[in-house]
Amino acid sequence: MAAKKTDESQVTTEMVATPAGDARITWHHAPGAHALLAASHGAGGGIEARDLRALAGALPGIGVSVALVEQPWRVAGKKIAPAPSTLDTGWRAVWPALEKAGLPIVAGGRSAGARVACRTATELGAKAVLALSFPLHTPGKPERSRAEELLATGVPTLIVQGGRDPFGRPEEFPELPAAMELVEVPYGDHVFGLPKSADLDEPAALALITGAVTDWLPRALG
Repeated sequence: MAAKKTDESQVTTEMVATPAGDARITWHHAPGAHALLAASHGAGGGIEARDLRALAGALPGIGVSVALVEQPWRVAGKKIAPAPSTLDTGWRAVWPALEKAGLPIVAGGRSAGARVACRTATELGAKAVLALSFPLHTPGKPERSRAEELLATGVPTLIVQGGRDPFGRPEEFPELPAAMELVEVPYGDHVFGLPKSADLDEPAALALITGAVTDWLPRALG
């Protein structure tokens, strides 16, 4: 599982064998890192998501390395994500490669990736969870809530949610315990896209996300 240098900007890639197939980690290394954010993508896209890219660009500058994890189904070029249990299997198998960095790990992800991080955080020993666009329910079916999954992380958790996310608007979330925080991205949809009528633009929205995570990390890591 040797890392492969891809360019001169402290970015490397690593393939990791899992029971679900090969996963890929793209490492964004921070010189003198004191923590690691490991984050995976959702069911409808990959690590090119705007929020994941923004975090990978911003956090190394504050001493936090970022590992963007591509699940085996995505690496294999498949268009449909497998069952949640298979996603958990892939994530668990990648964890030892993440631990080799020797850093406290914040488990994160967007959408389906956020669910995986929440379900496995305590089991794997994550220090905290970052849930981007947590899919609280399927669109139009708020009665089928996944709040229990979110509330069971057992560690400090930051939820970053678009104000008009059809998978769960901020006001739909239950009362959160003290160890959980929720930050709203006004006007944002499930991928933090903004309507033309919004009074903030994409750079401002991404700055809100990276700023919220940067502010939260010291509290989460204690």
